[in-house]
Amino acid sequence: MNQPLSSRIALILVDVQPDFMPGGMLACHEGDAIVPGIDALLRQRRFRHVVATQDWHPRGHVSFAGSHPGRAPFEQTALYGQPQTLWPEHCVQDTPGAALHPGIDWSALDAVIRKGSDPGVDSYSGFRENHGPHGSRPSTGLAGWLRERGVDEVVVCGLARDVCVLWTVQDALDLGFRASVLWDLSRPVTPASDDATRATLQAQGIGIAMSTELAAA
Repeated sequence: MNQPLSSRIALILVDVQPDFMPGGMLACHEGDAIVPGIDALLRQRRFRHVVATQDWHPRGHVSFAGSHPGRAPFEQTALYGQPQTLWPEHCVQDTPGAALHPGIDWSALDAVIRKGSDPGVDSYSGFRENHGPHGSRPSTGLAGWLRERGVDEVVVCGLARDVCVLWTVQDALDLGFRASVLWDLSRPVTPASDDATRATLQAQGIGIAMSTELAAA
């Protein structure tokens, strides 16, 4: 039987929601392929601390292309002086596509961080919202929650590898946590981004691991 990992390590599951799976409103490439592996990992109870993030947008959210007349999904624009991708409407509060994926046993969860609920601010990272109208990136409270429990290292997986997973591990590192990505339990919006994502992670000293390595730990 696999032994528990150090209590100083937390698992963060980013946006494992149906809208990011094939058939969803903002489908990631092979997004559903990570569901069995995440379910198996949670059932092992290896991590003392487990957190999920959940995209949770109100209707008419500023990141939706439909909120910008004449603009199409995946177009680029500027918002509060920062680059902003305009997304298809997705993860609208209280819709099935916004739920945590029903194919996973979430009973190991300690906390859920809902993000993107401010209608005027997008939110990729589990730690901080994107830049808002005042130029700041408000905290979600996750960093404090982890520190209160003595956590100094995070292992991150989920969707999408090139957006919300990437921003989450980058913020974790910036906030003083050691950080790594479980590559096999994450998927990108498009696989064309994978080389750039790998290069970014490696350049910043963020670990790239496989879930099978946890099994051997």
